[in-house]
Amino acid sequence: MAEKFQTLPGFRDFYPADCAARNYVFDRWRAVARRYGFIEYEAPVLEPTDLYKRKSGDEIVHQLFRFTDKGDRDVSMRPELTPSLARMAAARQRDFKKPLKWFSIGQFFRYEKQQKGRGREFYQFNCDILGESSPAADAELIALAIDLMRDFGFAEKDFAIRLSDRGAWTDFAARAGVPEEKTTEFLQAIDKLEREKPEKTAAKLAELGVSLDEVRALIASGDASVSPGLAAIRADLEARGLGGFVRVDLGIVRGLAYYTGPVFEVFDIGRGMRAVAGGGRYDALIDLIGGVDLPACGFAMGDMVVTDLIRETPAANERLEEGIASEQNLDVFVVVADESRRSEALGIVQRLRRDGYRTGYAYAGAKPAKQFQAAEQQGAQIAVVVGAEFPVVTVKNLPIRLETTCRIEDFDAELTRLLMPS
Repeated sequence: MAEKFQTLPGFRDFYPADCAARNYVFDRWRAVARRYGFIEYEAPVLEPTDLYKRKSGDEIVHQLFRFTDKGDRDVSMRPELTPSLARMAAARQRDFKKPLKWFSIGQFFRYEKQQKGRGREFYQFNCDILGESSPAADAELIALAIDLMRDFGFAEKDFAIRLSDRGAWTDFAARAGVPEEKTTEFLQAIDKLEREKPEKTAAKLAELGVSLDEVRALIASGDASVSPGLAAIRADLEARGLGGFVRVDLGIVRGLAYYTGPVFEVFDIGRGMRAVAGGGRYDALIDLIGGVDLPACGFAMGDMVVTDLIRETPAANERLEEGIASEQNLDVFVVVADESRRSEALGIVQRLRRDGYRTGYAYAGAKPAKQFQAAEQQGAQIAVVVGAEFPVVTVKNLPIRLETTCRIEDFDAELTRLLMPS
């Protein structure tokens, strides 16, 4: 008996409807980024492991798909994009006018525990501004993230921006006497505060000389602990009419080690408070990786969590289903009602495709009723019937059951008329 192969744990097959859903998400990402003036780039999917060991943090390093290649190099499948972006920007930063406004859509790999909204491979939208230290750059990214969510069909009741400042926590750690080399460990404990049991977090903090009550007091201080930079970001977003989406929440730290200032996450409201996207400022990373002092900020959104949230939100899911149908459905199906006219029908098929219409037809002879059934199954809006009466053809709008006949030389005008929304 033949061995049955399956996907590896945490990896996905994309059947046509899955691809259509993924493309819908990609299209929204790309369209909104371009509206904000960002341009697209890409980086290798395989990088030297040292690139991630340098500053991504121990947790990410432990999740790497890592191996030694045939050139005896220690390499890893990329778990995130920011280190690659930092490498690229440092290498050729003089070639580009600042600030750089770049975005990318790519596939990433992390060997982590499987759970809802997380796999070991995933696609991610990354959007970054390099060479700009003003809080206006941070606000621009948050505004873009909000517009992305609204483009997907989410309303203010569905999501919120939780805005924080990592600098508040590094200052706190210094005042509390946390050794500098333990600061990353301290920040990771704060980052997991909502996901781990309080007693586990308390034990981690106690080892660093900090109490859980002290941490909770800083979080509860909220607006009282807002830095001038964070206040400027809020003012910018309020000026755009987006202030209602934003909440100051110092419980947000972000797990990656390279963040240096304001950080934020896009959170689902009411369905488990999942993080849908997140990012922040990482002013030291490009200098660390490439020796170039270039301030930077960015954020990322993964396909799995946002698609799950779309599916659970009726207004957003309706848009997704329309997008899937739009990608999968035909515009026109050519019905060969008389096999002696198949050559003429093929000419019409090719002409329609040249003109940009998604066009199908039956490869083998079949009764017209079967062909009409195939047309409806494939979502065709128009059926063109080519029969014994050619050069006269019948053009039918299938959803509204409207039909007309015309000579082939008048075909384009009739097709356009029937395709127009009523």
